[in-house]
Amino acid sequence: MNYQRPALIHSGPAPAGVWTERRILHIALIIPAFLLCCLNGYQTVGLCLLMLLLVLFILPQMGICLRKGGRRGDQVPAEESRAGLISYPVSLLLLALIFHRHLNVVAAAWGVLALGDGLAGAAGEHAGQHTIGYNPRKTWEGFFTFITCGAAGAFFLMLWVSSSGPTLKVLAISIGAAAVGAFVESLPVRVGDNLSVPLVCGCFVFCAGLMTRGSLDSNLPYLGVRIILAVLIDLLLAYVAWKLRQITLSGAVVGFLLGTAVYMSFGYRSFLILLAFVVLGSAATRLGYQRKMARGIAEGRKGARGWREAVANLLAASFFSLLVITTPYQEAFLMALVAALAEAAGDTVSSETGKWASPAAWLITSFERVPPGESGGISLAGSAAGFGASALVVALASGLALVKGWEIGVVLVAAIAGNAADSLLGAVLERRGLLTNSFVNFAGTSLAGALALAWALHH
Repeated sequence: MNYQRPALIHSGPAPAGVWTERRILHIALIIPAFLLCCLNGYQTVGLCLLMLLLVLFILPQMGICLRKGGRRGDQVPAEESRAGLISYPVSLLLLALIFHRHLNVVAAAWGVLALGDGLAGAAGEHAGQHTIGYNPRKTWEGFFTFITCGAAGAFFLMLWVSSSGPTLKVLAISIGAAAVGAFVESLPVRVGDNLSVPLVCGCFVFCAGLMTRGSLDSNLPYLGVRIILAVLIDLLLAYVAWKLRQITLSGAVVGFLLGTAVYMSFGYRSFLILLAFVVLGSAATRLGYQRKMARGIAEGRKGARGWREAVANLLAASFFSLLVITTPYQEAFLMALVAALAEAAGDTVSSETGKWASPAAWLITSFERVPPGESGGISLAGSAAGFGASALVVALASGLALVKGWEIGVVLVAAIAGNAADSLLGAVLERRGLLTNSFVNFAGTSLAGALALAWALHH
């Protein structure tokens, strides 16, 4: 469900009320979550399957209007609207399968989805006046309502399911998860947020739950000097990249903030991995630029990257970096950090190389011949260059002792899998205008890091 301004989503006059049948149902589906306190992981999977059957077969027979906006002439197609509601139990089912041993994670994501997303829609339609700059179809009123109500839902359900853990920590995690969910929901993408919000929130809750005060305290002796060096070095890198017109001013600011987080994880060694990505990506963008321009597929602003590209490529890595110094799983999150940056390097280099070095590309889903630079298109030259870039980043990480032994192969495979997922999302969703390129890139880096992390935590 979206918290959108009425004038932007209705073709007729403003509706008399905001409590549609679909919205009430969306919020009411929080009721089964209260059973989690007496269910195990497999029983929770069964509960989510029952919810899916309810939405698929029973509700349509009851005459309940499942379209967004109820019966008020909403412009959202009926099939798309129904698919959005179906994704509600599907996302919870996926969370139950992934985190069947951590039902507090499922509970938190459930609370954010039901109360945060549901009530934010009502607030946005009823009182939304101030639109969000990067997505005018969303309002700040809805955004902050999402955080407030989503945090309340996550906090209460996490304590209901499991009372273990400090209450203040649970509250902080709940607020963080709701803020992450609100940001994901506000992005200008057409893929249903009923799927993306709970999955992202669930992963955030799981990782944040691993944080301990003892882990941070053990790293404090190193962080004093490290943070000074991080600010100075990343500020210099951002300034040089901006002066060389490799990034825009907004890209420099965001890159500096995210780069500082990466430096904080393991000092100059983690910074060198980041620097390798920046150098490889910038070189690949500049290489063959005239031919890319002639083909009409060159990056805008003469190849300079903005804040969206910085967030897409570095946000996951910076998140893993913070977890390196705040959890007892340092090696696991270092693997995730390296995998995310290796995927980012491979994706950028493969895309930029394929644009000028290959006469054509082939869709990864059907191998249909498409022009170079087409979303979801792959080429031999681009794929080889991308693999080489990922391998170089992983080799550098190995030389710096960030990964070792079997970890090297796992990280490289995770990066390659992230690149493949990036191409699949590009072919299936980005080409149809359902996802932006930045969201696809973020998904690729996040998946690469998540795969490496999952392997490390289970071995």
